[in-house]
Amino acid sequence: MIGKIANLKELQLSRPNILFIMSDDHASHAISSYGSRINQTRHLDRIADGGMILHNCFCVNSICTPSRANILTGKHSHLNGVKTLGDHFDGRRPNVAKMLQADGYQTAMVGKWHLGHGGDADPTGFDYWNVLPGQGLYHDPVMIEPDGRKTHKGYTTDIITDFSLEWLQNRDRERPFFMMCHHKAPHRPWDSDEKHADMFEDGDVPMPDNFFDDYANRSNAAKDAKMRVFGHMTERDLKIDKLGPPPEGLSEEEMANWNYQRYIKEYLRCVASIDDNVGRMLDYLDEDGIADDTLVIYTSDQGFFLGDHGWYDKRFMYEESLRMPFLVRYPREIQPGSASDAMSLNIDFAETWLDYAGVPIPDDMQGTSLRPILNGETPDDWRTSMYYRYWMHLSHHYVPAHYGIRTDRYKLIYYYGEALGTTGSVDESKAPEWELFDLEKDPNEMRSVYDDPAYADIVAELTQELYRLKAEAGDDE
Repeated sequence: MIGKIANLKELQLSRPNILFIMSDDHASHAISSYGSRINQTRHLDRIADGGMILHNCFCVNSICTPSRANILTGKHSHLNGVKTLGDHFDGRRPNVAKMLQADGYQTAMVGKWHLGHGGDADPTGFDYWNVLPGQGLYHDPVMIEPDGRKTHKGYTTDIITDFSLEWLQNRDRERPFFMMCHHKAPHRPWDSDEKHADMFEDGDVPMPDNFFDDYANRSNAAKDAKMRVFGHMTERDLKIDKLGPPPEGLSEEEMANWNYQRYIKEYLRCVASIDDNVGRMLDYLDEDGIADDTLVIYTSDQGFFLGDHGWYDKRFMYEESLRMPFLVRYPREIQPGSASDAMSLNIDFAETWLDYAGVPIPDDMQGTSLRPILNGETPDDWRTSMYYRYWMHLSHHYVPAHYGIRTDRYKLIYYYGEALGTTGSVDESKAPEWELFDLEKDPNEMRSVYDDPAYADIVAELTQELYRLKAEAGDDE
C-alpha cells in the first residue's frame, strides 16, 4: 500500500502544471512576437522566447462564447451545443476540466467565463471558480463565486490576476494544477487603466495598408458589413464623453484617421495591461520554482480586425479574425525560441492538455493533441485543411452566416444566406455567395478569384474537400 501511494505521488509530481491564459479579442498582429508594427509585448514575448510560437493557429467559430466551448470540449460548435452568443454551455456535458480533475489535477477558473450563469450553466469541473457575469466591466467589476456575487474595487485585468495568484499561492503543492486565467480585455469598449492612459500619445499608430478598402472584387457580405472604424463606431466606442470629441474642420480622410487613432490606442492600452499581468504570472512561476514544471499557454478566444479592411470586430473567416495567437512554454520539452507553421485549431487545446497530463483522450473529441508539433515533429498525416462555421446570421454587424475551408494556400468561403433557426440570428434571406482567396498571391484577401476561370479546378477541388470536412465534423445542417 505504501508503495502504491508513493507511485501515485511520483506520477502526480511528474505531470506538468497547466497555466492557460486567454484574453478576449486579442489579435495576433498586436503581439510583438508575431511581428506587430504597432506595439510591444515584452512579457508575452517571454513565453515565445522560452518556448514556441504557432503561426497558423485558427478558431473554428470566430465569436467569444462558441470559441470558449470549442476549447473546453475539443468539439465543433454544432456538437458541443454552443453555436452562438445566445447559447449557454450545459455544465452536465463532459469538459476537459472535469477530466483533469477526475485524474488528480486541482482545477481553477478565474475571469471571463461567458458561457452562461445559474444552474447547469455555471462552471463545472473546477475546484475553485470566480468569474465575471457576461462580458463584465473594466473597472470595479462584479464577480461571481459559488457563494454569490461580490463587487471588487480596481481594474479588472489586475483583479483577475490577483485572484489567480492567490489561488496558486494557496494550492495543494502535492498535486499538479490546471488553471484557466481568462481576461476580459481587450474586448470592446476598450477602457484602459490609469497606469497606461498616456501610452501612444507621442504620435500616430500606423494604419493598416488596406484601411481604406473599397470591398471591390469581393462578396456583398464584405460590402454590407457594419463594422467600419469610420462609419459604424459609436460615441461610446470612441470615448467621446471621456476623452472628448474630434477637432473641428477635419477632412473625411483625417476624420477616418482620428477614429482609428482613438480606437487603436485604447485597444493597445488594454493589451499593455494584459502584458504586464502576464509578466506577474510568469514572475510568480519563477519565484515559486515551478517554471520548468509548468506548461504555459497564452492565446485569445479568436482574432480581431485592427482597422484591417477598415473594420473592427471579428466573425468573418478572413485571416485577422480567424487567426489566434498561441504562445507556449514548457522548458522540460519545448525548445526555446522555436516556431511552427503547422495548422492548429482551438479544438486541439483540450486534447493537448490531456496528452501532457497522461489522461486518455475521448474518442468523440474532434481535435488532435499538439504535443508532437510543440516538440518540433510534425506528423506525416497532420491536417492540411480546416473547417470553419459562423452561425449568427446578420445578428451583429450584419455579418451573414457562412462556412468554409482554409488550406495552406487557399481559402474558400460560402455565405449560405439563411438563419436556419439559429439562436439570435435574423430571419432575413440573402443570396448565397462564394469567395475564394489565393493567400500566396493575395495574403490580405483583397480579391476573390472564385469566378476566375484560371481557378476553376481549384474551386472544384476545394468544394469537394469542404464538404468532406463538413461531413467529417458531423455538421449535417
